[in-house]
Amino acid sequence: MTSSAFDIAILGAGPVGRVLALMLARVAPDPARIALLAGNAPAPAAAAAAPAADPRVLAMNHGSRVLLESLQAWPERSADIRNIHVSQRGRLGRTLIQNTDFGVPQLGSVVAYAGLYAKLDERVADSGVTVLSGPPARIDRQDGDGVRIRQGETELLCQVAVQSDGAGASDLRRDYGQHAVLTSAQATLPRRGWAWERFTAEGPLALLPHPQTPDAYSVVWCCAPERAAELAALDNAAFSQALSAAFGDRLGRLSSQAPRHVFPLALSARRAQVHGRVAAIGNAAQTLHPVAGQGLNLGLRDAARLAQTLGGWLAHPQGSPAAALTEFARARHVDRALTAGLTDLMPRVFATGLAPVEHACGLALLALDLASPLRAPLAQHLLQGFRA
Repeated sequence: MTSSAFDIAILGAGPVGRVLALMLARVAPDPARIALLAGNAPAPAAAAAAPAADPRVLAMNHGSRVLLESLQAWPERSADIRNIHVSQRGRLGRTLIQNTDFGVPQLGSVVAYAGLYAKLDERVADSGVTVLSGPPARIDRQDGDGVRIRQGETELLCQVAVQSDGAGASDLRRDYGQHAVLTSAQATLPRRGWAWERFTAEGPLALLPHPQTPDAYSVVWCCAPERAAELAALDNAAFSQALSAAFGDRLGRLSSQAPRHVFPLALSARRAQVHGRVAAIGNAAQTLHPVAGQGLNLGLRDAARLAQTLGGWLAHPQGSPAAALTEFARARHVDRALTAGLTDLMPRVFATGLAPVEHACGLALLALDLASPLRAPLAQHLLQGFRA
């Protein structure tokens, strides 16, 4: 059994963990005393391949892009979102959110997971942070000396441990009874810079501009598990026909030749992000429904705030980190609650199957579209979240 000592150990080397490591490395007197433990989080069903071959795309809001650009970690290829069209199938009412309403070059961007991971990997390699690859790491215990972590035959002692990946959040849980079908599709009448969120009786259907294929869209189709299995089993022509029927004709005909991946949807969250000297961020703190694409963006805000509050303590890590961790938990409470509440409410309220509720939702979309003061808070939250 070998042993090492660090100021901070980050359990999870996904995008959120790597961003935290980069931000801490900028303020740490000795970045080598920050440990990034890779290999501890099992891959989700849609990403069983290695990061370089991961087929997923990620919707990054304006705030996340600014953060990644400040770390020189923005991938080379991305597709801008300048307009977001929100509608409800079979009902009146829609809302259009545009970048010109807020004076920003784009509301968000879509990037390939593989491209983002590669860029972050490159930046971490140059940061001086200690990267430890191996079997899954786990927190053994914490006491007055710090937190003890085991990774295979290695024991690590750190003053602060951060869980950033995995499905460790279980205090609050909701099974939506939906699976998401992920794929991509070509459109005969593409509209550059447009993203679409269409609520159907089955669940939300999102089309996002694809970062690597012009005139193509990344598809996130949420529906009942048996319907998802049926869609995944269709041939390309039948799936394309079903997709066009569900989305409508705003983009002409949709044609999909890409593989399809299916994974279950659930809300899971910790009530408290801090327990003693252990903090949880990203998927270790909360996993959200993919509606509005807020999961990773929320995790990056977790990382940014934690790096900010730990920065002063890192200058003198012999002292207690308790005050910094308490401040982090306090500062993140409202943003987490608002974002989780928004992404929890939308897929449920639009899929009740009750005509009065659906008509009310349509009127709400119409009101948001007609009254910019009503639309602004929602759009602002989608842009950058709530920042205390």
